[in-house]
Amino acid sequence: MSFDLGVLPAHAGVDEAGRGPLVGSVYAAAVILPANYDLPGLTDSKKLSEKKRDQLAIQIKQQATAWSVAAADVSEIHQYNILFATMRAMARAVMNLHTVPSKVWIDGNRIPADLTLSAEAVVKGDLKIAAVSAASILAKTARDAEMYALHQQYPQYGFDRHKGYGTAAHLAALRQFGVLPQHRQDFAPVKALLLQGKCFVEI
Repeated sequence: MSFDLGVLPAHAGVDEAGRGPLVGSVYAAAVILPANYDLPGLTDSKKLSEKKRDQLAIQIKQQATAWSVAAADVSEIHQYNILFATMRAMARAVMNLHTVPSKVWIDGNRIPADLTLSAEAVVKGDLKIAAVSAASILAKTARDAEMYALHQQYPQYGFDRHKGYGTAAHLAALRQFGVLPQHRQDFAPVKALLLQGKCFVEI
């Protein structure tokens, strides 16, 4: 795949994963790629199989000039809102890079307010800019890892399958077993069940 903007020295790409699910943290990643990167199949994480994402995540970490993954947890999502929490995670990912980027490409149409570096929002940046595609993969694989860990604790919810999204299976599990502390309390389906007193009870 060819990218419109290619790779520019010390330019970081940033993307997020997990804004829509009903449970868990929202993740963001920042990546600076070298000009000579070799990542066959690199593209938006949503267009890749889980196996290919996992493979590329390893290769990105090996080849990147710098990379960072950060998150905002459910307490921050509840305290602020999902958009603001996402912006906080993005800013953290950039500030945690061990190389200071000369410019930051942000996927989407917003730039985190507390990001002090030169930055530009690019709609569909994960399809146009290699470093943003790489960031989308690292954010998505980190988010999935949290869901697999949560599945180990609460296998009855099926987090390994739906990854926290509001699928019919997830909503059915919520109604049957109740709301976990890791669920996002202000998201409508979760909030409705909390109002009914549907909380998870450890047996």
